[in-house]
Amino acid sequence: MRALINTCIIIDALQSRIPFKDNAQEIFLLAANRQFEGFITAKASADIYYVTFKYLHSDRETRKVLSGLYMLFDLLDTAGIDCRKAISSGMSDFEDAVMAETALRCGMDCIVTRNIKDYGKPPVGIYQPAEFLNIFFQKDSS
Repeated sequence: MRALINTCIIIDALQSRIPFKDNAQEIFLLAANRQFEGFITAKASADIYYVTFKYLHSDRETRKVLSGLYMLFDLLDTAGIDCRKAISSGMSDFEDAVMAETALRCGMDCIVTRNIKDYGKPPVGIYQPAEFLNIFFQKDSS
């Protein structure tokens, strides 16, 4: 399974945000064990840097965090065509529309996010972390 992991899930795991950390950290563990192909977007990488730097107050430590993420998750580039398609996608949130178009163009099976309401009817599957884990473990046991 190829899953694009939204920024909120990454931050939930990194900052141990309660009540979201358990599912997010389980997703990290599955990615670390290469049980699915996990991805983040290059744009999300910049957002993760910003939020993590505000939390750690250290450029060096924040870059270490990103280096670790890059070992767990591959990076997807957002292309101009993704932005152009997002404008007419009908999704209410432009940033999420760009992510959905990037996911579609890059052949993702799904996006994992806590913010499913803004996606409407996206071109790929949208799962909350618990749903993703349930689907993953059901598929794995069959």
